[in-house]
Amino acid sequence: MSNPSVIEASHQEDVANISVEHIIDGKNERDIPATRFIEDIEMFSSSFNPPASVQLLIGAFSDLFGKFKQIEAQLSEKKMSFEEKIPDIEKSLRLIEHLKDKKDAEESVITRYPLADTVYAKAEVDCAQGVVNLWLGANVMVEYSYEEALEFLGSKEKSAKKQLKEMTEDLAFVRNQIITCEVNISRVYNWDVRKRRIAGQ
Repeated sequence: MSNPSVIEASHQEDVANISVEHIIDGKNERDIPATRFIEDIEMFSSSFNPPASVQLLIGAFSDLFGKFKQIEAQLSEKKMSFEEKIPDIEKSLRLIEHLKDKKDAEESVITRYPLADTVYAKAEVDCAQGVVNLWLGANVMVEYSYEEALEFLGSKEKSAKKQLKEMTEDLAFVRNQIITCEVNISRVYNWDVRKRRIAGQ
């Protein structure tokens, strides 16, 4: 995942820029940046020349917050797709295992297939040939032996479960970064309120 090159926010008196490197603290295994938690707002603001204003700081973290929300939406959509795909792969594996067992037992399989809505016909599947056709998408269907099909779908299942696990981890990670952004924005705002209150005394 590519990172935004520079997050810039400016105010009339400000000439300082805040780059992404200033507000992130490393990345996870898949290069998703981690939000830096700003413990001392005053010290962080003063580390820039001139010191970063509240508008600059809130603008930078708000921009990062928005980008994390986009990543969250993308990961959620992909995760849902894999959650639907994996049961289909598992169902296909069970079916091919059943056909293979019938072949080994030298038996056929009686099944039903749809002719139209609510209309089905009975068919006998000869398992002796030991081949199935797998739909790969993009109008492509390929013939496999039972063994080849089991190996192919098994690898697909393993890969899909690995990706689903990574997406679940990334989604939790991104949501934590969103919370950190919100906390930073709130703390910067409260810091500014305290400064104004002290200045007005």
